[in-house]
Amino acid sequence: MTQDVKEIFGSPGRPGGAPPAPAALAAKVRTLAPSMTRSMQRVAEAVAGDPAGCAALTVTGLAELTGTSEATVVRTARLLGYPGYRDLRLALAGLAAQQQSGRAPAITTDIAVDDPIADVVAKLAYDEQQTLADTAAGLDTVQLGAAVTALASARRTDVYGIGASGLVAQDLTQKLLRIGLIAHAHSDPHLAVTNAVQLRAGDVAIAITHSGSTGDVIEPLRVAFEHGATTVAITGRPDSSVTQYADHVLTTSTARESELRPAAMSSRTSQLLVVDCLFVGVAQRTYESAAPALAASYEALAHRHRSSPR
Repeated sequence: MTQDVKEIFGSPGRPGGAPPAPAALAAKVRTLAPSMTRSMQRVAEAVAGDPAGCAALTVTGLAELTGTSEATVVRTARLLGYPGYRDLRLALAGLAAQQQSGRAPAITTDIAVDDPIADVVAKLAYDEQQTLADTAAGLDTVQLGAAVTALASARRTDVYGIGASGLVAQDLTQKLLRIGLIAHAHSDPHLAVTNAVQLRAGDVAIAITHSGSTGDVIEPLRVAFEHGATTVAITGRPDSSVTQYADHVLTTSTARESELRPAAMSSRTSQLLVVDCLFVGVAQRTYESAAPALAASYEALAHRHRSSPR
């Protein structure tokens, strides 16, 4: 019996972690597929596209269906979080049963030009929900915790983002400012680099780029990295260029753009979830100073929200 076959039928799971639930399988595939080899992608796409059919196949059958090898099937199962193919097969059966019961949404996210507005609302809402679920399933909490630790003790935090990612950068910095931390958002690449030069150990630099290849975001992160700052990348591509200058990588869902959604709204949604996780984590770590600062900032603005006397 080969080692790969032993792994299929008898190997233990990853230390300290349980296989993902069936409902998380499709999310895992969408999140991890871009970083897989092409042969592993074929296996992942097959199990996500037809869980019932693949659940009925042996490891040899799935390898033949996808034009790959048994070893590739096992490696794909493990990358998706399962100890071996047997565990993946059980998850596929569970997912198929869930879909057949009618609990899984039947809505697609393709929006046509002539779609009624009610359908647009339903499709967008489902897409946003799926993006959040995918991001949560794929987020590395160890990396997240390390980034929170760095932010909580940072002398200063610089956040880089362009376009829609720049809006997310602004959202993070205003949150940090509300709890008394020093933070700056930079969407001007020249200003970002000149500020990055001033960073040093004890500072934090965060790059937000869905593609992971935005040069105007990568350059200041590289400069900050070279000057000793702790660097964080929030990206949908964990194997992209930006990650080579990141001490910590937080992966977002790889949202799909379309002709009617060129700004990839769901990409921004997943980034905002990560930003909220960072903020709440930092607020927890710095609660004794964060709570009074948040109360003071709320009170300072309260009069602007009260109704004017008639």
